[in-house]
Amino acid sequence: MSTVLITGATSGLGRYVAFELVRSGHVVLAHGRDRARTEHLVAELRTEGTAEGFVADLARLAEVRELGARVAATHPELDVLINNAGVGGGTPGSGREVSADGHELRLAVNYLAPVALTRSLLPVLRENTPARVVNVGSAGQEPLDFADPELTRGYSGLSAYCRSKFALAAHTFTLAEELADTGVSVNVLHPATFMDTAMVRESAVTPWHTVADGAPGVLALATEDRGSGGYFDGTRRARAHEGTYDPQVRRRLTAVTDQLLAV
Repeated sequence: MSTVLITGATSGLGRYVAFELVRSGHVVLAHGRDRARTEHLVAELRTEGTAEGFVADLARLAEVRELGARVAATHPELDVLINNAGVGGGTPGSGREVSADGHELRLAVNYLAPVALTRSLLPVLRENTPARVVNVGSAGQEPLDFADPELTRGYSGLSAYCRSKFALAAHTFTLAEELADTGVSVNVLHPATFMDTAMVRESAVTPWHTVADGAPGVLALATEDRGSGGYFDGTRRARAHEGTYDPQVRRRLTAVTDQLLAV
């Protein structure tokens, strides 16, 4: 059985997946932003199996790295990371928001945080192969403007969200190539369209699917060998935005990412 860290586990898809994993006998490390909600979740999970809570604000890169260090120190057996936490497009017409570090909020939480967390946990994952990184992405993908990666002009929350998920997919493919033959697989998926979550409801969209519909794809990538460097629509292998496969785009993204993470 695996030891699995899942971010954004206190609600929605993350919560559902956490219960499915703990009921299957896996050790679940449940991340949440709110301490009380995280502690309540862990108490519930422990009625089903083994779980531990970790609190961090993923909009603060220092807390993201601290989370990685705490997990690595207390659970050196970690072999699965599910980067699930995310910020949606927000209320239609709402203005541009920034993280504590001054980054555009959706790029910060949906992209920079999982990149930083994965990097901090890679040494542990490489020691526990076969290990898996599962990035929860979206079919909503829009190429970044490298001249304005933080979308300071012509802001739209939905556009910011789609750009962050484009970046996450492109990063996944780059990282999978870097980790080829190490025993660490990295995949990204669109779990289901417009699941019944707070993120979707906030966007004034009527849900099409339940979180139960989105869970099988995440669980398959977390617990089965599905290769590496793939994009999945649910449990089915699919194609991400064509731009995410462009080597030049991916090189520029890596450079911009390193720059943003260093600030």
